Amino acid sequence: MLFMDAAHFVYEAFLGMMWCFVRMFILFPSGRKRFNVLGVLNAVSKEVLTLTNETYINAESVCQLLLQVVQYYGSKPITIVLDNARYQRCAFVQSFAADLGIELLFLPSYSPQLNLIERYWRFLRNKCLYSKFYPDFAQFKRAIQRCITLAPYEYANELESWMAWNFQSFQKVKILAV
Repeated sequence: MLFMDAAHFVYEAFLGMMWCFVRMFILFPSGRKRFNVLGVLNAVSKEVLTLTNETYINAESVCQLLLQVVQYYGSKPITIVLDNARYQRCAFVQSFAADLGIELLFLPSYSPQLNLIERYWRFLRNKCLYSKFYPDFAQFKRAIQRCITLAPYEYANELESWMAWNFQSFQKVKILAV
């Protein structure tokens, strides 16, 4: 089972907590550049296949990533859990996935907590962006790509706690009218 979503990293200040007696001035970029990462997370191995760009994520980007997934996993049955973003839910992507033999499982609206890759993006921001300054956009991109590549190995224990499979089931819940 795979989880798909996009993260849009804006080249700006990602401040952590700071308290001081003296006023401090902190360098940070303007926030006009954006690094988009469309990723597919393997829930077991915590490995992520990505497609990156600096413009927009669209249906064509999703189809390119689906091709990568098929090449990586071969003939294994593939189910991808994803949210209801327009570029993922469109007929073009659904028919392309069906042609590749990929099952797309769309989450209910407003339920990002069910998509494990959302937790992964938050973890990534904490590890490589918060309280760090990158002097240029190229270093900013390299830091994100490095963290994505090394996360399953360097941060394996932390990722286990961040991405535990703790989901609440609502199979036998009584619903009361108020």
